[in-house]
Amino acid sequence: MAEITGPKRTSILVRLFSFILLIFFAKFAFILTFNSGDYVTSSGDYVISPAEKAQVLDFYSSVFQNLIAERFMDTNSKSLCLEPRSSEEIIALRDLGVENAIGVSRKRSLPLIVQGTAVEQPFDDDSFDFVFSGLFVLERSNEPVRFAVEVSRTLKPGGFFVVHTRAIDSYSLNSLLELFNCCILIDSREINGLDFSRIREVVMMKEYEKLGHGENDGNESKCYVPHYKRELIRNLEPLITEEPSRPWITLKRNVGNIRHVSSVVDISFKNRYVYVDVGARNYGSSIGGWFSKRYPKQGKAFDIYAIEGNKEFYKEYMSKKRVTLLPYAAWVRNESLFFEINRKAIRKTVEKGRGLGNDQAVQSTWNFVKDLDGIKGFDFANWLKTTVSRRDFVVVKMDVEGAEFHLIPKLVKTGAICLIDEMFLECHYNRWQRCCPGLRSSKYRKTYAQCFNLFSSLRQKGIPVHQWW
Repeated sequence: MAEITGPKRTSILVRLFSFILLIFFAKFAFILTFNSGDYVTSSGDYVISPAEKAQVLDFYSSVFQNLIAERFMDTNSKSLCLEPRSSEEIIALRDLGVENAIGVSRKRSLPLIVQGTAVEQPFDDDSFDFVFSGLFVLERSNEPVRFAVEVSRTLKPGGFFVVHTRAIDSYSLNSLLELFNCCILIDSREINGLDFSRIREVVMMKEYEKLGHGENDGNESKCYVPHYKRELIRNLEPLITEEPSRPWITLKRNVGNIRHVSSVVDISFKNRYVYVDVGARNYGSSIGGWFSKRYPKQGKAFDIYAIEGNKEFYKEYMSKKRVTLLPYAAWVRNESLFFEINRKAIRKTVEKGRGLGNDQAVQSTWNFVKDLDGIKGFDFANWLKTTVSRRDFVVVKMDVEGAEFHLIPKLVKTGAICLIDEMFLECHYNRWQRCCPGLRSSKYRKTYAQCFNLFSSLRQKGIPVHQWW
């Protein structure tokens, strides 16, 4: 066999040495990662170092000791920890004398942790005096209402539920509290978390009278707007007070000034996330062209409802996932509507992706005139109240060619307006025409002042509304 000499031999030795170094550094990195915090195995289980175990134990010992001192629990309390990251939560309770303490997690570790989840607990009703949910347990849940229902079910009347959360702002905190209508708020305070960042500890007590879950919260004709929503509205972008001379430019530019609700508050504690496009036109108009690409969703999957009365747009919605088409015109009652639209106007409207509608031309069945184009109108306020609840995060975009002056008062009168967390409204008025300086459009009767009053009144009622175009 020929002997390997020269540069070739040197190259082989270099590669071998590099491979040994690679193995060494990989092992060293593994040790550093393991000892510095969490290591997640391929099965998704947490493995934590002895040093972190001691840190976790000290942290929860301090937390539970304070809760015992404040009489939210005692050594006789039957206690539950929901999906603990490690058994140290339960060990901390037992070290403090709370012998009847247990955890529930997807991976059991008897005798401290039994198998189950926060939304499917293997316990009887009214089983626990004290239930604890550590940081991010509720945030990670994809079913926050089921989470709250299970806590309500297994917590005894008069028992305490304590949750650690990043919900620092008023909006997200109140969204969290609204989930637990079984309970009343006892205390809410900021504390130092495991990583010394500020977190919130919320203490609730289950009331003795059980309150149901799942009811529609929008059935009342009037609704109460909490102070935190009014505070949120004060931080929105200002309304344009003076009528713009070139509205098609001013309103379009104003979109860049909009402060979205979901960009300033945490929406993690909502049950569902819903976008309703009233006057949707074609898919690319505002659903695909704006909402899907630009609206800040915080990683949440939204159910989308497209409300459009023009049947020319229906076909393209058939292939869109998570989009439900309502092939009607939003209106104040269920009835047929008729529009004075000639065939050439319809073709131009469809080509430009525009919807149908004109508040001057709308006629209902009771004053029907022949030779008009008819579509079905439906009671939008009633539909909204039967489709979403206060526990949902609901965004509505409305562009209904003047019908907003009929729809908004109905939403206010029925209380359905309070189901809307954020609204984007295009208000139609007799604006200056682009083609002809000094000449106003005769298409709409309303003035800019009336539109401004509509926006102002909605904000005064506690609805975060933005001027749309």
